[in-house]
Formats: sequence, C-alpha cells, structure tokens
Amino acid sequence: MAELLVFTGVLALFGLAFWLTADSDDDSGGGGLMQPVLIPIPVRRQR
Repeated sequence: MAELLVFTGVLALFGLAFWLTADSDDDSGGGGLMQPVLIPIPVRRQR
C-alpha cells in the first residue's frame, strides 16, 4: 500500500512539474499572454 502511495505522489509531482513548464504564458511562445512589442514612432521636430 505504501508503494502505491509513493508511486502516486511521484507521478503527481512529475505531472505538476510538466504542467507548470509546458503551460507557461510568459515565454512569448506564440500563445497566451505575450510581452508587448515597442514600435518606434517617427516624430517631427519642426513645424
């Protein structure tokens, strides 16, 4: 019974680690929330 609990716990930890690393939104990998891109805007110095 103890082996089953240890196996389940290890499997849950691996699943949690995979879920946290694979579903990251801050890596700009094409999905989810991405960092804004700064676009230079030309400014006229004279009128």
